[in-house]
Amino acid sequence: MTKPKVLILRAPGTNCDQETGFAFEKAGAVATYVHINQLMEDTSVLADSQILCLPGGFSYGDDIAAGRVLASQMQSKLAGAIAEFHDAGKLVLGICNGFQILIKTGFLLPADDAGLPATLTWNNHGRFIDTWVNLKADDDKCVFLKDIDQIYLPIAHAEGKFVARDESVLADLKSNHQLALTYCRADGSNGADLSFPDNPNGSTANIAGVCSDSGRIFGLMPHPERFIDPTHHPRWTREPQGDQGQGMKLFRNAVEFFG
Repeated sequence: MTKPKVLILRAPGTNCDQETGFAFEKAGAVATYVHINQLMEDTSVLADSQILCLPGGFSYGDDIAAGRVLASQMQSKLAGAIAEFHDAGKLVLGICNGFQILIKTGFLLPADDAGLPATLTWNNHGRFIDTWVNLKADDDKCVFLKDIDQIYLPIAHAEGKFVARDESVLADLKSNHQLALTYCRADGSNGADLSFPDNPNGSTANIAGVCSDSGRIFGLMPHPERFIDPTHHPRWTREPQGDQGQGMKLFRNAVEFFG
């Protein structure tokens, strides 16, 4: 099988690109690192890739709002090229800051014709949080979550609270299986009463990740690339973790999609 190629998009402030590329390569892909300026000058590099990944970090120092500057660049310079990339049956992944960027483009995730359907804003407690969370997956549609029911991953963000424009947007996302990842308790339950620290940022409906209607665009606040080896787990010396970290499954699913 020819290894799928992953384009890791970088910008000033991006700081999880190498870890994310390593995770994809460990899963069987080939990673290339492309700066946003290079991509805006020549979008042909997209044609040679099967996966576009926006990694975590603090693009442009989170000036104005997290992910806003890079999202504006993509909206004004790359909307057509990325739409063509997606229409060709390819995958797009946004992790943490990458999720913020996907949301704030207004045309990638989620998308409708009435403006910005949702946003990611400041955590309820108003500060940066760095911890581990339990997550419930809906694998009905999302390519990256195939055969995943529950997963445990680290988070690190200040603006991770998902807020929908209105109840109708939320209802549509839920009925269409686009609420792909939600915060939950260790036993997998995640009712409306979920609160801190189980829902670490106050996200509406406990939302931690959303996919597109196609299931091929996925954004999530947790960092799967930070748990690809058993030793990444904070209790790896006390609790058996298996042969690989739980985050590896997301990257393997992306690679195997092209198998």
